[in-house]
Amino acid sequence: MPSIATAVPPTGRTEATLLDRDAWTALESDHQRRADALSAAWRARRQTGEAHPVDDFLFTYYPFRPSLLRRWHPGAGVVLDGTVGLDRHEWRWYSRGVGADQAIPVGASRVDARGFLETKSSTVAFIQNLLGHTAARPARFSCFGLHEWAMVYKVEADAVRHEALPLRLTAAQTDEVVEQNRITCSHFDAFRFFTPEARPANDRQLTRESQPQLEQPGCLHAGMDVYKWAIKLGPLVPGNVLLDSFELARDIRQLDMQASPYDVSAFGLEAVRIETAEGKKSYAAEQRRFAERSNALRRDIVDIIEHARLL
Repeated sequence: MPSIATAVPPTGRTEATLLDRDAWTALESDHQRRADALSAAWRARRQTGEAHPVDDFLFTYYPFRPSLLRRWHPGAGVVLDGTVGLDRHEWRWYSRGVGADQAIPVGASRVDARGFLETKSSTVAFIQNLLGHTAARPARFSCFGLHEWAMVYKVEADAVRHEALPLRLTAAQTDEVVEQNRITCSHFDAFRFFTPEARPANDRQLTRESQPQLEQPGCLHAGMDVYKWAIKLGPLVPGNVLLDSFELARDIRQLDMQASPYDVSAFGLEAVRIETAEGKKSYAAEQRRFAERSNALRRDIVDIIEHARLL
């Protein structure tokens, strides 16, 4: 278990870990402080109406409120003692100790892993299958972030996807980068934003149905999506894994835009010029680091699901 250790006895079932109130409320407070720091700039911009085309993506493309990021869960198989009188005692997907269940002391709560798995069975199975197979595949490091370029290929100036950002090159030069490079995008949710003129240039035509068979760990967008899958698993996922996934997505997003055709220098980000050999080399090196980080989290999440199934 990636967060709080549990024991797996010979029966194959797991034994719960009991945390007293002081222990788990301290963990919760630490989590909330970390989550608040991660969302502070976004929340401040919401008050002023400002926009940040790089960082806002994590709160707009992924439709999850900062309050969900802030909500700490210990993960499946951990019993929280002393939850009476706190809101958590009534949270959805938690079971309360009432004396009949010896695994949960009176006044304590634990994640109702069995109920969550039964209700969300298809979602959990999809996530487990997708992340497990993605982590097991060889990573590809030859796309060089050209998906962002394919999204603006042969578009009018007023139809550019991130209209608030200027392009680094002229429209003709941007189109030339697409035409002179091999497009090898493997992520459907990036491919679906390609312009109609760019889609035939991709080395394969992607569909939602083919996603589990084609997703691979070198893909930046697949790495960002680890956050989406973690948050969809709700209380099964320990808070540290959720926030690690968010931080991964944040870091990947910066590289994604640095390597894009957009000029993001106004946000303190230096361009990764993938139209050059040196830029391609730099991009691929960063991809490798992100592949390692994302695969570690994928394996953690698969382990979390498998652990929950044993409860």
